[in-house]
Amino acid sequence: MIERQRLLDQIGRALRRSRIVLLNGPRQCGKTTLARQLLSEDSINYFDLEDPVSLARLDEPMTALKPLEGLIVIDEVQRRPDLFPVLRVLADRPKSNARFLLLGSASGELLRQSSESLAGRIERVEVGGFSLNELGDAAEQHLWLRGGFPLSYLGEDERDSLIWRKQFIQTLLERDFPLWGVRVSANALQRFWTMLAHYHAQTWNAAEPARALGVTPRTVRHYLDLLTDALMVRQLQPYFANIGKRQVKAPKVYIRDSGLCHQLLGIASTKALLEHPKIGASWEGFVIEQVLLNEPHDEAWFWATHQGAEIDLILRRGQTLVGIECKRADAPRMTPSIRIAREDLGLEKVLVIYPGTRQYPIDSNVEVVPLAQLAAPEGLSAYLP
Repeated sequence: MIERQRLLDQIGRALRRSRIVLLNGPRQCGKTTLARQLLSEDSINYFDLEDPVSLARLDEPMTALKPLEGLIVIDEVQRRPDLFPVLRVLADRPKSNARFLLLGSASGELLRQSSESLAGRIERVEVGGFSLNELGDAAEQHLWLRGGFPLSYLGEDERDSLIWRKQFIQTLLERDFPLWGVRVSANALQRFWTMLAHYHAQTWNAAEPARALGVTPRTVRHYLDLLTDALMVRQLQPYFANIGKRQVKAPKVYIRDSGLCHQLLGIASTKALLEHPKIGASWEGFVIEQVLLNEPHDEAWFWATHQGAEIDLILRRGQTLVGIECKRADAPRMTPSIRIAREDLGLEKVLVIYPGTRQYPIDSNVEVVPLAQLAAPEGLSAYLP
């Protein structure tokens, strides 16, 4: 089993601070495995809402939960949104030592429900697939090709990994979305998701996919939001600065897991990936997800102007803005885009991440850093203010 100690430590700190912690992430990313390392599934305090027995125990939730002490785990909590008001009452009890760890998969609706009912009482910890920090730099190519979902990454061979990813997509569209109340056909979402993979790492424009699918732009925006809520797609929002230039206002879209992106693009091997025209976009998305998984930050954006200047990722850490550029090149050099972004946005530092092995500066406060640095304990923080 892959050790995920950093995540376990993060969950532990959150439980010490807050009486309710939401462990939020896509299906099959390892949330249940993490929870079972903190509490045995045989414990009376463990509720799996896909288990009929647990559902029956929670027919009277106040009666079932009120006597319990210590850590209480509720898995697949999005199936019972009616539990949130009960949890609010239980969390507000004076001198209670109960701590609730909630596991959920449907991001958007789940977060809306929990924030409305548990405002000021809940802390969120986001879980993704495996990261370079957990696997080590030797896993870089393997992780990029297969993605971070544990059962995809750990497949015996490429065929097993591909079959798992195909089944995952079908299950999400045909079973999970209907359970979450989504009233869109699985075939329509499958076509849209496949088309979206070809727009990976591009600025979103609803008109073109709407024409291709024969639906309205409003409909494809709805499809995009559904996949974003399920944590399958990332809409990276644009950063705005008062600089007197026309800036891009639409988000960039990414398939969050590189393995699923490759599945949708029909990429089945490393050779096929290296020959594919979307290789640069795939690598950019992979790097961005690894940075967001591993690096502490308060907010994240991209930035671009209609004159062509852009920066792939901007992280806000406190009052500091840091730029991240993703360059799949042997020896990245200083570019006009980096210079403009650094000066116009007041970036404290710009890191250019590339697949090489050597770290070196290319300008004032601009450094080239190997992707493998994300596997180091200190990550990119070793180069950041």
